[in-house]
Amino acid sequence: MGEPVRVLHVLGGLSLGGAESRVMDLYRCMDRKKVQFDFLIHRNSTDGKKHFYEEEVEALGGRVYALPKFMGYNYAAYRRAARDFFRAHHEFAVVQGHMTSTAAIYLPQAKKAGVPVVCAHARSAGVDKGIKGIITKVLRIPLLNRADYCLACSREAGEAVFGAKWSTSPKARLVPNAIDASRFQYDEAVRARMRQELGLGDDYVIGHVGRFHYSKNHEFLLEIFGKLYQNMEKKGKHCKLLLLGEGEGMAAAKAQAAELGVEKAVLFLGNHKNVEDYYQAFDLFLFPSRFEGLPGTVVEAQAAGLRCIISDRITTEVEISDLVSFHSLEDGADIWADEVENSLVYERRDRCEAVREAGFDVREQAKRLEELYLTGVLR
Repeated sequence: MGEPVRVLHVLGGLSLGGAESRVMDLYRCMDRKKVQFDFLIHRNSTDGKKHFYEEEVEALGGRVYALPKFMGYNYAAYRRAARDFFRAHHEFAVVQGHMTSTAAIYLPQAKKAGVPVVCAHARSAGVDKGIKGIITKVLRIPLLNRADYCLACSREAGEAVFGAKWSTSPKARLVPNAIDASRFQYDEAVRARMRQELGLGDDYVIGHVGRFHYSKNHEFLLEIFGKLYQNMEKKGKHCKLLLLGEGEGMAAAKAQAAELGVEKAVLFLGNHKNVEDYYQAFDLFLFPSRFEGLPGTVVEAQAAGLRCIISDRITTEVEISDLVSFHSLEDGADIWADEVENSLVYERRDRCEAVREAGFDVREQAKRLEELYLTGVLR
């Protein structure tokens, strides 16, 4: 057998984020004798620290390259950097751009340099607030015409990124955010160990996994928990909130927890590779996002057998079991808190089979995408 084909994934970074984790799940399942992944991430020369997944990528045989961060004002310099990169590195069978904010800039450069297939992959159905979000929307306008395939994790994400005509385009393909479901299978022994390690005792535990970013709506999440905490304390019951993730909004979230008087009941746990163990410790998954593409964390939580109370801004495509209930962000924190409290007692069992049957198993997606990488055709 000859050398494997090489596929370049373009991402904002290699941190422990949703898109990065889904690509890494896929990478681990690839037959690396046939297909090898490389990564083009965005960082400035002053960023000295390695990103979360870099060492694992290198251990699996992948290469990590970098472009300067796109700041808007450096459009011309960013375009030149992308052009120069692909002139020097055009050996890829496929370039898959998960960073869609600038994909209309770098994908044409890859195509001009001789890369046979270039794909844009939509993973979010919203944008940041303010001028940054406006610029992102403008930059995405030509994207449907500048990629060979326009992939999306959900219909909402596809239409948000590529426009209302995405679903009727011959370039459109739906690629669910698949997970390794078996990692999240409910395990009573792991639950007992994690709860002991975290000092949770018999408290009810609300869990959330996600970076501290505007889209995740940690402000409302903490407001809901504050109401829940007060309600349960009055009844002689105790609860804790476990927050996994990092990001620029963490300091504000910590300050809010202190203002609400619940700082001792909120555990800011950062990022962990063994996130599946933490799901075992939860009693309920709370996810009031402002927008998402299709959150893999909600799929993971269902695989672990957790009741999921989530925002109705999230696509219904994530509802792959009877564990999910949607609620409006227009409802107050009191209503959400009541729903959480009423949902805490249930018979817990994993839904791994439901995840697989719904097409969210990463091994099946790996087979499908391997065909794209080897033949240039995605069915």
